[in-house]
Amino acid sequence: MKKVYDRIKDMRGNLITVTASDVFLGELAQVKLRDGRKIYASVLRVEGEDVTLQVFENTRGISTGDEVTFLKRQMQAIFSDALLGRRLSGTGEPIDGGPEIVGDSININSPSFNPTKRIIPKEMVRSNIPMIDVFNTLVKSQKIPIFSVSGEPYNQLLMRIANQTDADVVVIAGMGLTFRDYQAFIDNAESSGSMSKTIMFVHRATDPAVECLLVPDMALACAEKFAIHNKNVLVLLTDMTAFADSIKEISITMDQVPSNRGYPGSLYSDLASRYEKAVLIEGSGSITIIGVTTMPGDDVTHPIPDNTGYITEGQFYLHNHQIDPFGSLSRLKQNVIGKVTREDHGDLANAMIRLYAESKKAKERQSMGFRLSERDKQLLVYSELFEREMMDLEVNLPLEAALDNGWKILSECFKPEQIGIKQSIIEAYWPDNGGN
Repeated sequence: MKKVYDRIKDMRGNLITVTASDVFLGELAQVKLRDGRKIYASVLRVEGEDVTLQVFENTRGISTGDEVTFLKRQMQAIFSDALLGRRLSGTGEPIDGGPEIVGDSININSPSFNPTKRIIPKEMVRSNIPMIDVFNTLVKSQKIPIFSVSGEPYNQLLMRIANQTDADVVVIAGMGLTFRDYQAFIDNAESSGSMSKTIMFVHRATDPAVECLLVPDMALACAEKFAIHNKNVLVLLTDMTAFADSIKEISITMDQVPSNRGYPGSLYSDLASRYEKAVLIEGSGSITIIGVTTMPGDDVTHPIPDNTGYITEGQFYLHNHQIDPFGSLSRLKQNVIGKVTREDHGDLANAMIRLYAESKKAKERQSMGFRLSERDKQLLVYSELFEREMMDLEVNLPLEAALDNGWKILSECFKPEQIGIKQSIIEAYWPDNGGN
């Protein structure tokens, strides 16, 4: 039986407190305003009979005499194929002017998938971006962040991946988006023809902070249902720093004792419970997660990137409008490089990165006025070609074409014996030897 309470004893920000009994954490409640409107809230804390709820909309208009009804269920998302091509708010309400979505109600914040039903990932997710496909290969069911700073084109990078992925469904969870960023995602999906397989859950910068917390949970709950129905799902989370800042804002309002730099001590588990939704299900589909983490002050030791690094399987480091080859790492790439990709993949990628590191030293010698050796001159030419034809984010090549281009760059700058790759591979792929 639903209980109705008609006395709100405290209001702070998006939090309200009522005296109630027989309620549970995460339980959904409905607040009926005197003007007839109904807004939703969720139980955030229970201390005796004092129940604190977070309201999912602006609290303007709520009075202490409004009715609060506890609904005896958690916050839910609606799942159906009708989600494809739609845009929804953090509470799951359509914001694209389309009809109400009809489907199955599913709980959000459910536990991660049963570990015994997971299988070791061994399939590549193609992006046609050489700095990902060649050097830090993305693997199906991987969870990986893009470490960046404000001003870098991380949303544009996500759009490129969304357009060129072979995933069946793309779920975009936008947190703290400006109107310009939000519109850019819409325009991109429409112009690329990927809207029909894309779902957007959006929290805009002007929306309540509480709603920001719901966006990844809504997105991941729906992604999990699609994966169970044998779909390969790519989930793009931007920006997880906005998500963590919303947690921080609410914890401060609740007078919680802060931990590192004001963030709550639960930050690690708050992030992990979302990232751990990445899964490859035996006999069914998969969820691959790419999340953006903007680092305040480009500080990788900040609590958000620091905790994220312990949870995820590597990172793409976006720096100076490029994916930095030294700061980026995919810990699962060894599962696919040279096994499901071409045999020369691993040797070529390692040699190119090693030579690029050497070219950095040659640039230092040049800037300090030292006389350059022939090797230094080779490295400087190589560095220019590598940055223009591999690192530039505008380069758009399938993996095989990117590997061929890598061999072409090497052959233009070095002799075969100078690159440190075993002879059998060179004989098969060196351009002058009729390689592929």
